[in-house]
Amino acid sequence: MQDRRETRFGEGIRNPRARQRAICIAAAPHEPDFAELRELLRTAGVAVAGELWQRRERPDPDRYLGRGKLAELAERARELGANVIACDDELLPRQERNIEAATGLAVVDRTAIILDIFARHARTAEGKLQVELAQLEYNLARMRGLWTHLERLGGGIGTRGPGESQIETDRRLARDRISEIKRKLAHIQRVRATMRAERERAALPTIALAGYTNAGKSTLMNALTGAGVSVRSRLFHTLDPTTRAFRIDGRTYLLTDTVGFIRKLPHQLVAAFAATLEETRRADLVLHVQDASVPEPELAAMLAAVERTLEEIGAAERPRLLVFNKIDLVSSTASRALRRRWPRAVAVSAESGEGLEQLRRRIAAELARGLEAVELFLPYREGARLAELFALAGQVEQNHTAEGVHVRARVPKQVAARFAPYRLDCSAAAQDSSRNGHRLESREVPRPGLAPA
Repeated sequence: MQDRRETRFGEGIRNPRARQRAICIAAAPHEPDFAELRELLRTAGVAVAGELWQRRERPDPDRYLGRGKLAELAERARELGANVIACDDELLPRQERNIEAATGLAVVDRTAIILDIFARHARTAEGKLQVELAQLEYNLARMRGLWTHLERLGGGIGTRGPGESQIETDRRLARDRISEIKRKLAHIQRVRATMRAERERAALPTIALAGYTNAGKSTLMNALTGAGVSVRSRLFHTLDPTTRAFRIDGRTYLLTDTVGFIRKLPHQLVAAFAATLEETRRADLVLHVQDASVPEPELAAMLAAVERTLEEIGAAERPRLLVFNKIDLVSSTASRALRRRWPRAVAVSAESGEGLEQLRRRIAAELARGLEAVELFLPYREGARLAELFALAGQVEQNHTAEGVHVRARVPKQVAARFAPYRLDCSAAAQDSSRNGHRLESREVPRPGLAPA
């Protein structure tokens, strides 16, 4: 029977009879924190048998660890019954081969573990293509090691063929498949761009959820929009972006949940998920969601990792609002400390609902900076324009006259020019209102909610 334990990510597993038991390794100048690597392995279904660290300014370029430490690693793995070596860094192909040769055990690095998790969690056709692309590009440099048994035939004329030709065949097939996947993803990106253009035409404010993996972004999305997105306490549970509409004070917003970030996010994944991350780059507001229950040193590292990733994907200049989630798991003392250190952040619990109303008000206030006040007179024959105004503005002050409707509203600046032919100056509007003896009334016109994007 499996021995289970609780971690901040959820229920963990320690199973001495697990099919795969890993020993975690790292080479670093300071003692590393293996907690994140342990959680990655747990998510991948691998039990952790132990850890080994060598103090080095930089890893050995050929073996990652020193010769003596490799011998110690082989002995330690035998003692612990480990059958996999998991490295907390991305290994060079030669480092991977040399560790395997010295220990006789399979070796996986941080990137391979993350790619395996992504492959398990991808659901849509786009997500599967993105993961396959990242896997192919990662494995392309490692293909030579797959055919070393054929190279033992010998060297010289007449002995080079079998292994080399198979390697080249595999590489050519991999490159062809990479080109095919890139073409398919480019097509998906064009379709996504068309959909985005339609949304931009509607001028609906867009919000992207970004943050460290397992910070509760999907739970927060469900709390704000009622989306019903699948939620589990696992790293990278959400890979495929989901967009839903929700309303604040009559105005409609679009909220997108995307893949979570992580320390040392593999560059293959950033490149492969470029189309998905486009939603974050183009958002009017990025909600940087962080788990408030994380201890202080780890919290600072997570915040920095997300900021680096946002910069890497070209979203560093987007307006951002820091949201501390899971505040219900934090003591009152720790909660006050968070608020003192980050006074502009919003503390919420997507699970209990605490702080969500304040978050809605902050979202509306942040996005109101992009609104422009307009005063218009729309003839009754321009009913379509009036309907468009209601869709864009949410709350509209209106006064019906014999010839048309006199309105005041706040609309996104990028669409204000659409209403230029109907705009009034303030003095003319005041005279018109006084002459007709009408009072502007504030009214929110009910409209059907938007379907999920």
